[in-house]
Amino acid sequence: MKKSISINQLQNFIKNIDYNPNLKEKYFLKLIEEVGELSEALRKDTRLMDKNHIKGTIEEELYDVLYYILAIANIYDIDMEECIFLKEELNRIKYNHPAGIDC
Repeated sequence: MKKSISINQLQNFIKNIDYNPNLKEKYFLKLIEEVGELSEALRKDTRLMDKNHIKGTIEEELYDVLYYILAIANIYDIDMEECIFLKEELNRIKYNHPAGIDC
């Protein structure tokens, strides 16, 4: 059975384990570092081959990027799920998409 988590659940989880408004610059620098690691994993096309080996994979680096995005959002008290809907509505208008996200 596949596990599931919402953006809000993940954001709250991260806030509970790693929240320090004094570290916003550190979180940003970690985000940039993780984007670099994602770039390397993409260049090498390093994929998750089995559940026991995630280190250095695209999957790991995507999560790390998401982690620091949500950590920064927490510092600024930003609800990322709400932002997704607001931004997609702007994208729908800008790019003339037929429908927005309707979850």
